[in-house]
Amino acid sequence: MAAESAKRSNGRSGGGGSRGTLRMLRPLLHLLLPLCVHWVAEEMTVSVLVDVTTKALCPGESTCSHAIYVNGIQQTVVGIFKMVVLPLLGQLADECGRKPLLLLVVSTSIFPFALLATSQSKEFVYAYYVLRTVSYILSQGSIFCISVAYAADFIEESKRAAAFSWITGLFSASHVLGNVLARFLPEQYVFFLSIGLLLLCPIYMHLFLAETVTPVHRQDQQPACLSKILKAMQKRFENMINASAVVLSSPTLRGISFVSFFYELGMSGITSVLLYYLKAVFGYNKNQFSEILMMVGVGSIVSQIMVLPIINPVIGEKVILCIALLASVAYALLYGLAWASWVPYLSASFGVIYVLVKPATYAIISKAAGPTDQGKAQGFVAGVQSIASLLSPLVMSPLTSWFLSSKAPFDCKGFSIVCASSCLVIALCYACLLKLEGHSSIIPEAAEDIEAPLLGSST
Repeated sequence: MAAESAKRSNGRSGGGGSRGTLRMLRPLLHLLLPLCVHWVAEEMTVSVLVDVTTKALCPGESTCSHAIYVNGIQQTVVGIFKMVVLPLLGQLADECGRKPLLLLVVSTSIFPFALLATSQSKEFVYAYYVLRTVSYILSQGSIFCISVAYAADFIEESKRAAAFSWITGLFSASHVLGNVLARFLPEQYVFFLSIGLLLLCPIYMHLFLAETVTPVHRQDQQPACLSKILKAMQKRFENMINASAVVLSSPTLRGISFVSFFYELGMSGITSVLLYYLKAVFGYNKNQFSEILMMVGVGSIVSQIMVLPIINPVIGEKVILCIALLASVAYALLYGLAWASWVPYLSASFGVIYVLVKPATYAIISKAAGPTDQGKAQGFVAGVQSIASLLSPLVMSPLTSWFLSSKAPFDCKGFSIVCASSCLVIALCYACLLKLEGHSSIIPEAAEDIEAPLLGSST
């Protein structure tokens, strides 16, 4: 298989430092190139969408509570379905192959943006939200998860951490380029260029991307299709119980689950309302949005690719996590209490540091989980984060709309963001109390079961 020969080649030729990492990434060229284009195409629409949705849903107004509520509903619905769809797509990628799943998830963004390129009326904006919700359910998170699995097929285990840090760095670099394009392109051309780039990605993957997994050969179809579906659902529920048993048996994994929940509860709530808050309070348009997003993106590239690998052996994951969470608290408070239009730029600078929360969390989970429990532990914490991301808009959307309106009980337009910062403070407290330990050699009996294929039946 191509993946095995690539692994042997990487083992012989992998040099030290960045040069060795780049040599390892060479077999992933036909994956990373279309993914970078896809990320650029999606990111360049982010800063424009605020103006488009505000004009359509609240014409002539800078504050649009309607748009804030619609975004909150979208995030909640996506969070509910992602808890089921994301692990399902991951297992299907193991059984049916990486390539067909990647082709599916990268294609979903084309249709909602095609609607906005056709018309930006109120009806088309509502239709965009419906299609975009379906797109997010299928692609948000799953693109990166399947891509990492594809990369793991090529790269040997001892060198994956360095390779993955470069992949996340390319993700940040793509976001910077997307925001640069959004900053200097006229608004009416943004969606057309985005659609063109999004169309190129599945076409390129279809022509050049090599499959690394031999699909599971299904037996002849049996008439009891309903029973097979119910059995698959029962197996999925059992796997979730097994994953919870693995996490609950480890104090470190329990602690990091609390950290992840409160961090995601605060940060996802801020993200869902931030751009609409800045537009309402300071009159920001796509240019200011792009500049702020570029600041975070450029700093993220440096911190993920260069800073984290250097400081991690010196101070450890727990200290990095605490510093990053402290930066996220400062980030939220400065946004919520912003007293001038330049303050959000200062707040955005803390994104260079708080972006390290995720890699530090992944590293802590990886060290606390056993070799056979990596997927269970990472998946359980991802599910905890999904719960937080669907809960936060239920509070943030109405609270933000209330304090942006004339009916607010006192003058603090960013009060909802200040409240979200309290969740980040709780996450910081849990992180400071976290006791890091190696994985236990005792594996819960229920966790020893091996997942059965979702498709087909064994004989």
